[in-house]
Amino acid sequence: MLEILDQFITYIKLANSGSDKTADAYYRDIKRFIDFLEQNDIHDFKEVDKNIVFEYIEVLRSGKITNVKLNNNSFNRNLSALRSFYHYLNRFMNVENNPFMAFKSTKKAIKLPEFLTFDEIDSMINVLDEDNEDELRDKAIISLLYACGLRLSELTSLHLDNINFIDDYVIVTGKGNKQRLVPFYKECHDILVKYINTVRIKYQKSDDHVFLNKNGKALSNRYIQKIIDNIALKANINKNVHPHMIRHSFATHLLDNGADLRVVQELLGHENLSTTQIYTHVTIDKLKKVINDAHPRSK
Repeated sequence: MLEILDQFITYIKLANSGSDKTADAYYRDIKRFIDFLEQNDIHDFKEVDKNIVFEYIEVLRSGKITNVKLNNNSFNRNLSALRSFYHYLNRFMNVENNPFMAFKSTKKAIKLPEFLTFDEIDSMINVLDEDNEDELRDKAIISLLYACGLRLSELTSLHLDNINFIDDYVIVTGKGNKQRLVPFYKECHDILVKYINTVRIKYQKSDDHVFLNKNGKALSNRYIQKIIDNIALKANINKNVHPHMIRHSFATHLLDNGADLRVVQELLGHENLSTTQIYTHVTIDKLKKVINDAHPRSK
């Protein structure tokens, strides 16, 4: 059986149906199954039926084989590897059945986005001193991130001519070079104007990016992360704050305050509404907490 497994791994490599990393993972997953079969005195893949597979899945998920209980992602990968292996056996090894087709993959757990509360965002913005040139620049950075829900790459690639100060919006180039217009509010307008007119103007001829360092060069993604780290520390925020968390906060706060989901989708530059819907789970959890804490029948 191990010889057939080796042939299968060679086949998927030659067929370019997976990377070396994928092939190695498939080998480990399928070999575990073969070891289980041999321990149960089964030496032919044709003898495997749904009952045997069910027993294997029970043992696999329990962690008795891997010494750790498998999460949904790991389990689904194992199942996918064994399904593919049996497709190969059906096609090339005269094995008629595929007992793994009777078992469905488990649903992946939805990972809810981390976000900051409004008070936390507010404290990060207000903790910065506008009379300090570096802090004024940093205040403009975090204000624009929160005002428009920008991705980090969208912020660092922003040019001066991408900002319209008459109608207060930015022209954002997102994924796939797709452009969108995102408006910002007056407070953000005032901070940006002050930064550009008192700090940014010193580098007017060096680079037309909005946010620059003292050498007149565009700030890197890593440097922006360092800025956010320092602001969070200064504001006593005990979270691992990153620029994308501010984007999550933008979306969550809009939905919490009654914004239409499709409008938020447009503002974030999401191609599919389903991507934006992840934030509804956050707001629904908040609403559930209100019901559980305040509704007289929930006591």
